[in-house]
Amino acid sequence: MADVEVASSSGEHPQVAEKPDEFPEPDKKRRKLVKSSDGKTIKLEQRLGGILCCAVCLDLPRSAVYQCTNGHLMCAGCFTHLLADARLRDEVATCPNCRIEISKGVASRNLAVEKAVSELPAECQFCNKEFSRNTLDRHEELLCEERLTSCRFSRIGCPWRGPFHESKEHENVCTHPHKSGAEVMETLLIMDNKLEQEKRLYDHIFDMLNYEKVIFNDLQMKPYRTDEFMHKLFYETSRFSAFNHQWVVKARINNSQRDPALSSEREMTYQLILKTKTTCTLSMSFLAIHGPFGDMKVLPKVDKFDFTENENESPYVRLALQDTAECNRLLSCKAINFRLIMFLVSK
Repeated sequence: MADVEVASSSGEHPQVAEKPDEFPEPDKKRRKLVKSSDGKTIKLEQRLGGILCCAVCLDLPRSAVYQCTNGHLMCAGCFTHLLADARLRDEVATCPNCRIEISKGVASRNLAVEKAVSELPAECQFCNKEFSRNTLDRHEELLCEERLTSCRFSRIGCPWRGPFHESKEHENVCTHPHKSGAEVMETLLIMDNKLEQEKRLYDHIFDMLNYEKVIFNDLQMKPYRTDEFMHKLFYETSRFSAFNHQWVVKARINNSQRDPALSSEREMTYQLILKTKTTCTLSMSFLAIHGPFGDMKVLPKVDKFDFTENENESPYVRLALQDTAECNRLLSCKAINFRLIMFLVSK
């Protein structure tokens, strides 16, 4: 036959010509399965990292891991961001991979992936050595000799920051401990001013607790939409009673920005609205805290407004949330629970 060569006189076996693959696999794809572009074998932990990464940010999760009903993974930050964006746009949140509906009630945490990711290696940002992810934070905060640290005399103005293993050498020659009190007074005054502001705030709150008329309500804000052409999101509580009057709390995102979904930085502002008529001025101070039924991470902040017959809505004031991620987390919830403390100044 044409494909078979005649055996040579030396007794060698006849050779059969190899047929080319009918469907040849591209070289790039073949290499990707077993080797990297430089020819080195890809480690198991690297392959697992590509499998267990978040479908949104494509990074390995550092905390909770959620999955849609089809099993696609999302880190907690991206999951709440997707829910928040859907809330702002008045849309149904969907998985970025398969577009199936996701929500806090439908999606579930994948504990097996969380534990697997915690065992994968990661590089220390200071010394570039590899540690398992469940021990990396402790290493970077307490054990790494290359971690950034401040001089122990920073409280009196020393600006030095450097690797931990160099801190003792620096402190031995640091000049700030030998400066006079007058020279370090400027730094101490800045610290004192900051502490004084915090002290004044808490003293003010404790003083208001001595008022004759103090009341608190545990409230729940639910999402609604305006009737404008661009349906903007806002939150509102049901009516509640305080000081023989009816009140409502209303909140909005990014101070009613045209499309808050386009902004990566988000904040929430709220106002107190008097719903009944008043014949006298109501000098009201009010304070929002997370309360026993909510988990809002909010900093203490007292606001004040005088309610009259013609001025029954306070201006919008910033709800002192910790950061944008906390705002996204609240947006991803069906409702926002908090406690409102109100102080009425007696005339």
